[in-house]
Amino acid sequence: MTTQHELPTIVIVGRPNVGKSTLFNRIIGEQAAIVENRPGVTRDRKELEAEWLGVPFRVIDTGGWMPRGSDLDDKVSRQVEAAVRDADLVLFVVDASVGSLEEDEAVADWLRRGDYGVMVVANKSDNLRREEDLWQFLSLGLGDAVPVSALHGRRAGDLLDVVLERLGDKAVLPDDPDDPPTWDDEELEAISGDDDVPPRVAIVGRPNVGKSTLFNRLVGEDRSVVHDMPGTTRDAIDTLVETEDGPIVFVDTAGMRRRSKIDDSAEYYSLVRALRAIDDADIALLVIDATEGVTGQDQRLAERVDAAGCPIVVLLNKWETIDDAERRAQLEADAKRKLSFLGDVPYLKISALTGKGVHKLRPELQEAIEQYHRRVPTRDVNRVIAAAQQQQPAGGGAKVLYAVQGATDPPTFTLFVNRELPHTYLRYLERRIREGFEFGSTPIKLRVRKKNT
Repeated sequence: MTTQHELPTIVIVGRPNVGKSTLFNRIIGEQAAIVENRPGVTRDRKELEAEWLGVPFRVIDTGGWMPRGSDLDDKVSRQVEAAVRDADLVLFVVDASVGSLEEDEAVADWLRRGDYGVMVVANKSDNLRREEDLWQFLSLGLGDAVPVSALHGRRAGDLLDVVLERLGDKAVLPDDPDDPPTWDDEELEAISGDDDVPPRVAIVGRPNVGKSTLFNRLVGEDRSVVHDMPGTTRDAIDTLVETEDGPIVFVDTAGMRRRSKIDDSAEYYSLVRALRAIDDADIALLVIDATEGVTGQDQRLAERVDAAGCPIVVLLNKWETIDDAERRAQLEADAKRKLSFLGDVPYLKISALTGKGVHKLRPELQEAIEQYHRRVPTRDVNRVIAAAQQQQPAGGGAKVLYAVQGATDPPTFTLFVNRELPHTYLRYLERRIREGFEFGSTPIKLRVRKKNT
């Protein structure tokens, strides 16, 4: 069978602002990459699976490659080069509306020096006149340019036909469902374990607190661009990591600021994707800059993460820069006081840059994930509820007649009652459930259903 790791890989490269992300979105068929009509919006690699005529392949969108530039430009270019090294086919995107520029020639010179399969893709070929002028791209020394308009979809199918042709034997149709493969007992046992969905861990925080540095350390490679300029990460980047405790998906998100402070459309959509990543997460790592302490913005972000209903681990990053023991104690105390509404969440002091203290995250993650997915037998739920009511009745004849855990992620319990229960009593029952089954800081939801009379 064809697995994701065996799929042919197509990498989209080019100078900034030629429409690489627009082409990426067109190929995969959805608005997955942030697109804006100015250079520098795409900085991290983003990869998704796509298919054409039933043939699956992976597509990787990259930032603009530049021969020279700022420190951030150099890091983006290194990201592009790393992606190209593993590519089966490189789509070198140029702009048909302006012709071949000096920056295009620099990219072409770099690509010619490597042993890469390269297709020149002339984007913005919106009409026949522009197609007739594509001969100018022959000077790049990489063959004929294939016309396409990624924005309007013009000749997109023709482009993908050529892509499959260039992939050759690497473009393999998936197994025929009418002729299923056969496996031995060991293979069947391995396949049966693939149904488990890996937990998603979102790394969230204000801009420039060290989220991408932590992400890269957890993932084990420089997957996100790390730079000391706030707002470097524009998209939510996720990577599946095989750990000793099983696979985990780590999601790096853009730094979140108040909407009133956002005057940039790309930054706004980055915020939307970050919020979506939080809602989809099984656990959130809230990164705080220990040198600044918990700010009002950190508190608002923590409230948003808490409302999503997933467990939270608070990480006090850059801890190694604080030498004074009294100052450290004061910062930790202030953090717990300002984030007290999160409940009994773990606080870890780490340095994402040096890796100090990061090893403590693993057991906390495993415990939080286990609690988030925990399912309690119905008889045990009712035993704890009965003991709680016997010790402290609700008053006024109100009573829980029966209780059951209806869902996980987070643990959700349905209480069948004879009459309405006060909110204070529901908090009491929630605390007893939390203590009885050692849910720790994992959010718990209680749903109350009144018996029909």
